[in-house]
Amino acid sequence: MQRLMFYCQHILGIGHLVRSLEIVRGLLNDFEIYFINGGEVVEGFEVPPGVKIINVPAIKTDSEFRELQIPIEFETVEQVLEYRRDLLLQIFDLVQPDVLMVELFPFGRRRFSTELVPLMQRAKSANTKVVCSLRDIVVTKQDRVKHEEKICRLMNQYFDLLLIHGDREFMPLETSFSRISDLHCEVHYTGYVAQQEANQSPIFSSQPLILTSVGGGRFGHELLDCVAEASALLEDQIPHQIRMFTGPFSPDEVYDRLQKIAQQRHNLVVDRFTPHLLQFMRQADLSISMAGYNTTMNVLTTGVRSMLLPFTGNDDQEQKMRSERLEELGNCQRYSP
Repeated sequence: MQRLMFYCQHILGIGHLVRSLEIVRGLLNDFEIYFINGGEVVEGFEVPPGVKIINVPAIKTDSEFRELQIPIEFETVEQVLEYRRDLLLQIFDLVQPDVLMVELFPFGRRRFSTELVPLMQRAKSANTKVVCSLRDIVVTKQDRVKHEEKICRLMNQYFDLLLIHGDREFMPLETSFSRISDLHCEVHYTGYVAQQEANQSPIFSSQPLILTSVGGGRFGHELLDCVAEASALLEDQIPHQIRMFTGPFSPDEVYDRLQKIAQQRHNLVVDRFTPHLLQFMRQADLSISMAGYNTTMNVLTTGVRSMLLPFTGNDDQEQKMRSERLEELGNCQRYSP
């Protein structure tokens, strides 16, 4: 069986990790998978059976994107990137993959060029196919012309294939990246990546369920606070239960504050994380969440009634663009208070 080495670096939420693991789940029949996780380990996160996870020293960021945060045993970002570079090269030589799949780079994560460019150089010298795994929308926070020129240069130098995890009819990549015709590699749309729920056992609730979630939890705290406040107004008005998941990376002060509120409400339960969010969503009467890629796919998959709040921090327009496109097609309606 051929071997595939998949590199995923999540720094803010868990969306990239969730989508990447669903992708490799679908490749297990054809490849022996070695999954490189460059972000923080999520406690309780379920990995598809058969996928070999290799956690390298984690790099993350805060909700304000102010700076990269590194393990305490390293002094600088450059130092940890150099360490990880050597580690990735060692892993590559040990695994000897037939395919190297890199998530997002070079459309994003170019801060990680220190480790990724040497890895791709090693792959090309070993005649390993190099593939870019890309979601449907490219985020540009700088000079677009310069940004796209660098993308084209790196793609044409190192990559054999670009896989766009979206639908050209719904959101063509040209919407957020104007130079797709300048790429020399093959380009394929895979369709949207949706999560699978292995365990379909019911979540018993004697009352209508309102599900509230914010992905990884480094942002979206205002949404959690609003739902917590609303729980006091709804408590004696309608029969219901609110299940709130703050996200595995939610700051302790946010989680503790919401737990204290929940202790005073009979209609509110607060937890950090569940690996079965899709199962909760299937049985919810209403989902209140951010509008990330995976959550949006879950909403469309389950057909649950939902309220979506697009994240627009750091001038990130990805969630807003996808939500507005759904509105154009009549799948959702905008509400402005």
